[in-house]
Amino acid sequence: MSAGADAGPKAKSTLTIAIPKGRVTRPLVELFSRAGIDAGVLLADDRRLVREAAGLRFLLLKPDDVPTYVEYGVADLGVSGRDVLLERRYELYQPLDLGVGRCRMVVAGRRGGSAPAAPRVATKYPRITAEHFAARGVQAEVIYVQGSVELAPLVGLSDLIVDLVETGTTLTENDLEERELIVNVSSVLVANRAQYKLRHGDVQPLVERLRRAVAASNGR
Repeated sequence: MSAGADAGPKAKSTLTIAIPKGRVTRPLVELFSRAGIDAGVLLADDRRLVREAAGLRFLLLKPDDVPTYVEYGVADLGVSGRDVLLERRYELYQPLDLGVGRCRMVVAGRRGGSAPAAPRVATKYPRITAEHFAARGVQAEVIYVQGSVELAPLVGLSDLIVDLVETGTTLTENDLEERELIVNVSSVLVANRAQYKLRHGDVQPLVERLRRAVAASNGR
């Protein structure tokens, strides 16, 4: 009880934002900059996982881990791909679609080929995949793989795959083609529901600055 009380004032002095490492980091820094938020420290070429600038603390995490840190209140806010949120079903508040990291989740298969009535489907997203095919009355066997999903139909592991596609180049180079769109994906600002209420006065101004930057980027 006393430990929690001691930690309270310190926690309120700085907002903590969980950031995914990888391809969306630079677009996020650019978006933050348009919102008047200095996040250039995220581009520093070093191995620090905690970085601070202008009253903000950034946690650099693997994309799949961002919602967990927010869910447990370690971070006040986070940036997560919609694919991760749909697959894991986190109970997080999602105040804003940031419009970066846009891609799509698709069903794909061998070019010109066909799939059996009860296909085997390789994917990193077993829950989304199972629900997608079940909603269409298809009894699919879902095979979980973590990477190189495009390889599965080439070597006979699966008939189809479900994966994220940005340009479609990887599919084309592996003689695969899109069969069906499941959902469009982009990066979303997420918050722990309780923390969002408790720190609303600190969090909401930052959210509104980002909202205006996103609207300006979209020409609205």
